[in-house]
Amino acid sequence: MTEGLELSIDTASQLASIALTREGTPLAELTWRIDRDHSKQLLPAVESLLERQGVSRHDLTAIFVCTGPGGYAGVRVGVSTAKGLAFALERPLAGVGRLEIEAYAHAGAGGPVVAVHAAGRAELAWAAYAAGPNWHEMSPPQLAGAAAVVAALPEGALVTGDVNAELAAVLSERGHRIVRGAAAVRRASLLGELGWARLQAGRPDDPKSLVPLYLREPAIGPQ
Repeated sequence: MTEGLELSIDTASQLASIALTREGTPLAELTWRIDRDHSKQLLPAVESLLERQGVSRHDLTAIFVCTGPGGYAGVRVGVSTAKGLAFALERPLAGVGRLEIEAYAHAGAGGPVVAVHAAGRAELAWAAYAAGPNWHEMSPPQLAGAAAVVAALPEGALVTGDVNAELAAVLSERGHRIVRGAAAVRRASLLGELGWARLQAGRPDDPKSLVPLYLREPAIGPQ
């Protein structure tokens, strides 16, 4: 078995991302528009990425997965696939939230980093993190309207994710920094780095109990 080879899976949005890392350091990554076809495209993409690196799933030493929040079907497929691989291969599993992954891309920016994404019903999912070497969560993932999010932001925050023009104007007026576009795209290699840090800190997840992070119950199905 190849030493320290981890697979990261992120299907929390219409952009899917998978990566192979070695002890948290990126080796290969694939990010593509998956829309709502997660169940058909994810495993073939994983097999293709492994094949291009000349390894198999049996060479994996850990599995990392984005737990959401995000699209219900996409998050469910990603978490279920990761749990299945962890069970079948008897490998450690670590789940990391979507907002932390998005914020972590800017961990070196200095000051608080806030990630937001549109959650429907005129609400935003958001969370805040302290950047720098002592990376940690300041405000947990939660739902709120745009005005409430702006009011709750820590001073001098860098805001990334789904920031539309109207929200960007308000944030700029209040002295916040904004990252939009390609620089705000979530990447599975960042999930790999965060997942590896969790394993090193002795914080793996139990595949039996790991569940997606849904900030709102699905509109259909059992409530």
